[in-house]
Amino acid sequence: MKMLFIPGLVAGASGVTLIAQSKTELQGAWQLIEVTRTGENAGTNTHPQPGLIIFTEKYYSWIRVDSDQPRPEMPADSSKASRAEVVAAWGPFTANSGTYEISGQTLTIHPTIAKDPAVMRTGNAKMFTVVRDGNTLTLTQIRSFRGLIANPTTFKLTRVD
Repeated sequence: MKMLFIPGLVAGASGVTLIAQSKTELQGAWQLIEVTRTGENAGTNTHPQPGLIIFTEKYYSWIRVDSDQPRPEMPADSSKASRAEVVAAWGPFTANSGTYEISGQTLTIHPTIAKDPAVMRTGNAKMFTVVRDGNTLTLTQIRSFRGLIANPTTFKLTRVD
């Protein structure tokens, strides 16, 4: 049965039942399959660069390439890489891990380690609305580490484990 998630409710063929997302519904490995941006650079990328989120009972790990195109490789001798080569290879890359909590349809992540040290600052949190439909997980970012999001990005993922 296909489910429609409404904050705090699930509507299905058998009627409406009160539910909340739970950590067990998120546990596993999820591969990025679509990114939808709103605002100035609005659009949907149905073939995004690699991305993976892993949820355990208490922890998460999020790694993804943030660009629409593959990143260039670093030169064989990385000590001779130009600033532009380093930025092109490492700039569009997100990596952070830490703890998470789920409350109803809201996922809050608290990084304890990240590529960008500013992301690890005490008190930083990132928030998403969560919709799960079978093996598809949709996360819409509503708060970044810098504050509320005016033009949210939506990440669609599929369970791979």
